[in-house]
Amino acid sequence: MTLTEQILSQLPGDVLGGLRHADRLWQNYKQNAIPVTSVVQTSSELLQTVDWDVVVCGGTLGIMLGGVLAQRGWRVAVLERGTLRGRDQEWNISRKELEVLVELGLLSQEELEGAIATHYNPACIRFLDGVELQVHDVLNIGVDPVYLLDTLKAKFLAAGGQLFENTAFSSATIHPNGVNVSAGEEFTTRLLLDAMGHFSPISQQARNGQKPDAVCLVVGSCAQGFPDNETGDLFASFTPLQNQCQYFWEAFPARDGRTTYLFTYLDAHPSRPSLEDLFEDYLHLLPEYQNIDLEQLTFQRALFGFFPCYRQSPLKPVGDRILPIGDSSGSQSPLSFGGFGAMIRHLKRLTEGIDHALQADLLDRAALSLLQPYQPSLSVTWLFQRAMSVGVNQKIDPNQINILLSAVFEQMEQLGDRVLKPFLQDVVQFPALSQTMLRTALFHPDVVLRVIPHVGLPALLDWTIHYANLGIYSLLYPLGQVLEAWAKTLPPSQQYYFHRWLDAWKYGSGADYSEG
Repeated sequence: MTLTEQILSQLPGDVLGGLRHADRLWQNYKQNAIPVTSVVQTSSELLQTVDWDVVVCGGTLGIMLGGVLAQRGWRVAVLERGTLRGRDQEWNISRKELEVLVELGLLSQEELEGAIATHYNPACIRFLDGVELQVHDVLNIGVDPVYLLDTLKAKFLAAGGQLFENTAFSSATIHPNGVNVSAGEEFTTRLLLDAMGHFSPISQQARNGQKPDAVCLVVGSCAQGFPDNETGDLFASFTPLQNQCQYFWEAFPARDGRTTYLFTYLDAHPSRPSLEDLFEDYLHLLPEYQNIDLEQLTFQRALFGFFPCYRQSPLKPVGDRILPIGDSSGSQSPLSFGGFGAMIRHLKRLTEGIDHALQADLLDRAALSLLQPYQPSLSVTWLFQRAMSVGVNQKIDPNQINILLSAVFEQMEQLGDRVLKPFLQDVVQFPALSQTMLRTALFHPDVVLRVIPHVGLPALLDWTIHYANLGIYSLLYPLGQVLEAWAKTLPPSQQYYFHRWLDAWKYGSGADYSEG
């Protein structure tokens, strides 16, 4: 019996079966056997009645957006395939990011405090034989998903929204005046929001079987028995390449123990390891990582998953009146996994944009596409992801990735929190990126020269375009702000387009970030 079988078999529920089910899905991606769905169709006939303004499919994160829209007076239905309940494992985020829930009226300040289950400081970043540094107040808040979703659900219902649990999306037909959503029963709506996640059947139809450009594999656990430790790891590595993978670690305190993750960036090549293989490596390396024997630990739960990433993201709508949001749209960077932080970051932008689209009745595909715009601040991170992974047959120094990351983070630490903190929260800004690259090239030219053959010239040239666009967006956003007063004189439809471009420049340049 493997360590994985031994430990997972002790947990309640069929955790090992769940791991192997996830592995079968991962195998499909590796074998290029991704399901191609046909769940969205069009009809030229008018709907006789349209009962809803917005139907949200996927309630775990969709309830946030649905809650704001319901409070603004729109008729909103949220469909959830099971029971809308948060998982037991906390969602980690920074406090400043979480404040948007209060700003948008979804939580009171007291409810926000009640949603915070844990917090810790400092968070550490360290690499094998390299730099070790600490940051404060970055992703150091653990949110209780059960409390949060229960509270958001109550606010949504109080605002007049309706929640339909155990109601799984089946198909949708786009009509000239609305969408007919089939989910056991029929729902007619002006706008359908797809919040069903990475494996949304609507997104699968839009991707049409496309193999992901990159994947993040993640395994981990929450366990009791660790010594008291009120610090965490945001990004740690203590091994060279293994199985053509660079292993990274994350750790933080939880209410009922300590959570540790092992994750790695790779492609979907058929020879890549299974999640079960990765979990076995995780269990063998965990004692060295946390300086503790497995026998001292009492495991509370196991965590695992794989997160496909596509260069063509955010995903554009598959048709009129349908908008992907959250993980369905791929709006998170290829460095992050899990959509809570990305949804929180874009929540205000999306709710305001959808509200404007509904008011102006701009629900065609072209207008909705502006709500998921190209963002150079995300696109530039593809090169970073590529630099932290290695091809199946690629030969590099086993410690090259550690050396590179150590050099880069050393320079970011020298530049201070204004550079380091945004990057750790998936926000890339032109001045900070430029300074970091310049200092790394000056102080570690040998490291930079080794990166070029590692990532390849095509990837580098592609990145150069996004880097230039990042600079252009950084110039366009202040210009757009100057024109905001003039834009108020425009008709509502033109105001919608102006503000969507302004949002694209703001978020695409990382100008939405603020410290607090």
